[in-house]
Parts: sequence; C-alpha cells; structure tokens
Amino acid sequence: MSPIDREAHLNRWRRKPLAEKTLLALGLLVLALALKPAAAVLVASTMSAAALVGARVSPRLWFGCMAAPLGFLAVGVVTLALRVDAHGIGLAPGGFAEAGALVARSVAGLTCMLFLALTTPASDLVGGLGRLGLPSEIVDLALLMYRFLFILGDSAVAMDAAQAARLGHATARRRVMSAGLIAANLLPRALDRARRMEIALASRGWRGEMRVLADRTAATASGLAAISATLAAIALVGLFA
Repeated sequence: MSPIDREAHLNRWRRKPLAEKTLLALGLLVLALALKPAAAVLVASTMSAAALVGARVSPRLWFGCMAAPLGFLAVGVVTLALRVDAHGIGLAPGGFAEAGALVARSVAGLTCMLFLALTTPASDLVGGLGRLGLPSEIVDLALLMYRFLFILGDSAVAMDAAQAARLGHATARRRVMSAGLIAANLLPRALDRARRMEIALASRGWRGEMRVLADRTAATASGLAAISATLAAIALVGLFA
C-alpha cells in the first residue's frame, strides 16, 4: 500500500461522508478560480487546516506531496515575472501581479485536490462516480489500473534494490545502464501481469461489475450546513476584500 493510500484509510476523517468532503473541496476550488487571488489564499489556508488539523493528515506527507507540483509552479512563475528581449532579461510589466495570482490559485487548487486524495480512498472516489452514473466497467477498470500502478512501482523498487546490491550503482555509467535494464524488463513484466489479471477476471465470469462491501455514510444536514456556511463566508470575503 502506498503512503497516500495508507493515509487515506487511516486519517481522522476517513468515515466522513464522501458528499461532504467533495462539496467542501470542489466548492472551495470553484471559489479559488472564480474570485480574486485573496480568496484563493484563504481557500488554501482553509484546506490545509482541514487536512492537517481536522483530518490529522501527516504534515510530512502533505508537504511532500506538494513538493513536485510547487517545483513546476516555480518554473511558471519565472516565465511570467521575467521577459527576454533585445535588451536582455528584465521584469515583465505586471508580471509580479500575474505570478502572484497564478501562485495563489494554483496552490489553492493543489490543496483542494490533495485534501480529497489524502482523506478519501480511491475506491470511495471512483465508487462515488459510479453512483453518479459512470458505467460499472469504467469504475472497475479505473480501480484495477490504480492498483496496478503501485504494483509496478513496487516491482521497479525491488529491481533497483537488487541492482544496487550487485554494484549496479557503483558508477554513473553503471547507474544509467541499470536504469535502462529496469525499463526494458519492467514493460514485459507489466504486460504479463496485465494478461494474467485479464485471465483471472475472465475465469471468475467478470461481466463489468465486481460487487464488494462498501462502508458508506450518508451526508448529514448539520455537516452540509457547516460546509455551505464556510463556502458562503469565503465567497463574501473574496467579493469584498
């Protein structure tokens, strides 16, 4: 199980209704995109507090998941804040304002999506889409593919550890060769696993729907009211700030 899956199953808000968490995350995401950047800052703060204080998500995992997206965001900020012309490199007119708005809205959107990913298991999210009308075949395939990614990841880590134990990382040249060998061997292994999974499903008479026990909690009126009040308060602040 990946750290994200583990956190999604063990956090404090694991049993909260999916409808409430989805309404909170997607509602705040819409507000961050539609209102001024100041509202986006408030959205990011609210989502971070909900995850770290409310759901008790691990701060190390929370900020670790944000590291890579923030790196891409930093590159985008530089391209907005600077310009290159015949006179060299200089500050772009209005570049800092555009970069600030980009950072605020991007971080707000990132925190909303991370909140859902780290407080709600993927099976619950995809199952919710199924209840909204997504065909059961797509639901089951999405779950299988999601799990399959982590199986391949574990295989790649095991292969890399085996190469390191055989001095495959002793020099930079050997490291590059080892990475190529992993890539060359991982694809056939992935195809073989996928084929065996297809045979296993066919042998069990799979017809596009795998029924499993689901622990679903209905949304409460008090929870929906509290979330609606939060959205309304942030919307008012964003409109009049």
